[in-house]
Amino acid sequence: MKKYLCMTAGVALLGAATLVSAQTTLRASHQFPGGQGDPRDEMVQIIAREVEAANVGLKIQVFPSSSLYKAKEQWGAVTRGQLDMAAFPLDYASGRVPQFSATLMPGLVRNYEHARRLNESDFMKDIKALVEKNGAIVIADAWLAGGFASKINCVTSPDTIDGQVIRAAGPAFEQMLAAAGASISSMPSSEVYSAMQTGVLDAANTSNDSFVSYRLYEQVKCLTAPGDNALWFMYEPVIMSKKVFDGLKPEQQKAIMAAAQKAEDYFVGESVKGEQKMIDTFTKAGVEVVTMSKDDFDAWMKVAQGSAYKHFAEKVKGGDELLKKALAVD
Repeated sequence: MKKYLCMTAGVALLGAATLVSAQTTLRASHQFPGGQGDPRDEMVQIIAREVEAANVGLKIQVFPSSSLYKAKEQWGAVTRGQLDMAAFPLDYASGRVPQFSATLMPGLVRNYEHARRLNESDFMKDIKALVEKNGAIVIADAWLAGGFASKINCVTSPDTIDGQVIRAAGPAFEQMLAAAGASISSMPSSEVYSAMQTGVLDAANTSNDSFVSYRLYEQVKCLTAPGDNALWFMYEPVIMSKKVFDGLKPEQQKAIMAAAQKAEDYFVGESVKGEQKMIDTFTKAGVEVVTMSKDDFDAWMKVAQGSAYKHFAEKVKGGDELLKKALAVD
């Protein structure tokens, strides 16, 4: 986790934060279901509980389920200082900061241990510098594995997605899937269930936790779990407005960062459990569960190299160097 500690004393901002009887109340938003065991919600709830317990005149009010801001509105609200904190899939902001699509690049992260090593790399230092340049800071790291699910068939090798309409979480996956013959329909994960229910989507890829939290097992025929050849890993950190953070008192900043570390530690353990929870949930619901073979993974990577990787290296400013830094992490 990036230890962003600004020690200059300041007066709490009156924009996104509101003052109530000498207590500063911050607002935290995310798109995920609240109170249903989703670890991304719990991450933010841990931060809220720990900060309040620190008794530094600070309280965090959590708004789950897109109840305050829609999923993709959160980045702009945080960076403008209108929203204080969010658990946010960083790739959702790649339309504004194209480099962020590297945090959901096919096959770039192979497992959770690899993700933790990547957090300490020059690649992530560059990503977090871009976050800060645009008006936010990362207070807690979070990576989630994910997979594919379809109403039609099991998605394994690239030819199995040909002709299906699929939701992909970001530009890199959209480019790869389109190159494999899929049609793309873009939307946040919170809208996938209704899109499948109404026939807008045949298939989707998203995180393990979203597959469960959004009850997608009610809509699909087959789930492709990450297994030993995970193609899908997404960076979903807790971010905070730099403007708001810098306006807090030093003891309040310290309390937030200490709470965020506890939340990150919790998430590391829960995220690893997420795949088995997903498999068990889908199996119980009667959904077929498969994983990709090494040959399947290699076939997808060949497609990705000629589409998503090529586009990112050639079209995104600094893209080639970012990929090299990421791929240098064993």
